[in-house]
Amino acid sequence: MWPLVFWVSVGVIVYIYVGYPILIALCGAALNRRVKRDPLEPTVTILIAAYNEEAHIRQTLENKIQLDYPREKREIFVVSDGSSDRTDAIVREFQADRVQLLRQEPRAGKTAALNMAARVARGDILVFSDANSLYDTGALRELVANFSDPTVGYVTGQIRYVRPEDSSNVSQGCSTYMDYENVVRLAETRAGSLVGVNGGIDAVRRELYEPMRADQQPDFVLPMMVVKRGYRVVFEPAAILRETALVKARDEYKMRVRVSLRALRALWDMKTLFNPLRFGLYSWQLLSHKFLRYGAFLFLTFAYVSNLALAGRGFSFFALCLLQTTFYLIALMGWFLDRRGQSSRLLLLPYYFCLLNLASAHAFGAALVGRRQVVWNPRTG
Repeated sequence: MWPLVFWVSVGVIVYIYVGYPILIALCGAALNRRVKRDPLEPTVTILIAAYNEEAHIRQTLENKIQLDYPREKREIFVVSDGSSDRTDAIVREFQADRVQLLRQEPRAGKTAALNMAARVARGDILVFSDANSLYDTGALRELVANFSDPTVGYVTGQIRYVRPEDSSNVSQGCSTYMDYENVVRLAETRAGSLVGVNGGIDAVRRELYEPMRADQQPDFVLPMMVVKRGYRVVFEPAAILRETALVKARDEYKMRVRVSLRALRALWDMKTLFNPLRFGLYSWQLLSHKFLRYGAFLFLTFAYVSNLALAGRGFSFFALCLLQTTFYLIALMGWFLDRRGQSSRLLLLPYYFCLLNLASAHAFGAALVGRRQVVWNPRTG
């Protein structure tokens, strides 16, 4: 039994991180579903949910106002989600720049805030920004150009993490992981639709916005709703958001647990999309890129435990067990150095890889006991 468990687990792990990216790249090359992009200037509403964001909201609004886009075709709604600091007062300073403040009371979370703003938004395109998201000047034009293609219903841009001076293994790992994700997203776009978006810089046709439950993750559930209605979700790498990467492991871990928990619940809510008879290639993508990725910790555990049991059955199993043990020891060393404020490129990938999978395991356990995530504090990075 142990050899079967080991080789199946190793096979699934290799498929998740190497096999699927290669296969989707081949599908993308074969299908080559390019997006028709033409200059376009629809009316746009930028939606920002904010909770106690006085440290970031001024810079974010100044950034949005200075975007290369006609002022008369752009409006900005900030939903203050029960903020108790100076967020509201700062937002009111920008009323002359077509910035409107909405107050959500009591605090109900980001998704409820976006539902509120979407009901009163007038733009043909709804753009979602975080309260600390800074766009490149041409990012908005790059996003909306994709909507000249009538098959496109949702567009996401590219996050480039800015690493602070005290860059850590976590911030470097996050940036490297996002580079890997962007390669996959480009391939998925060429194949048809991608299955994960960047929530700080994404946009949807207003008529495709559907109100969501407060515990649903908007940048995961809404794109799946768009696909369900027959439209494409695409990646626009030229629409760039710059965001400071998290430095502390505990902050990155908490964020990854929250995102993973909401994503797992979203997969359950949208389980009809796993039907390949209705959704074809997208069902396979969702299974491979999301469901199996979030469950990778199970196969990593099975691979290591079974390898320990097989270590005495020949040199090959012993060598593989030694290799796995070394990998996890390197990750542990990365954690130890990170706690001391030191970083190392050699330790970077094993450490961040383990952090991601531990967060997925934590989220999986939380989902099993029925935990839901509706509100959270602003990220500290």
